[in-house]
Amino acid sequence: MRQVIIYRGEDSYWITECPSLPGCISQGKTKEEALSNIREAIAVYIEALKEDSIPVPEEHFDAILMAV
Repeated sequence: MRQVIIYRGEDSYWITECPSLPGCISQGKTKEEALSNIREAIAVYIEALKEDSIPVPEEHFDAILMAV
């Protein structure tokens, strides 16, 4: 299980990021598409780490929502 952040980009696409996997970012025209795409990106990212015998980072996060 991985934490994913989703937000609207400047071009109206939805951007998704997985903070525990640096550089693992995707997007989609809809939230559903963006989430589907990040699921695939996470799987490919982890597969590549394993193929290169690089340890897969553990998931750890603290989430804070702040209104400014």
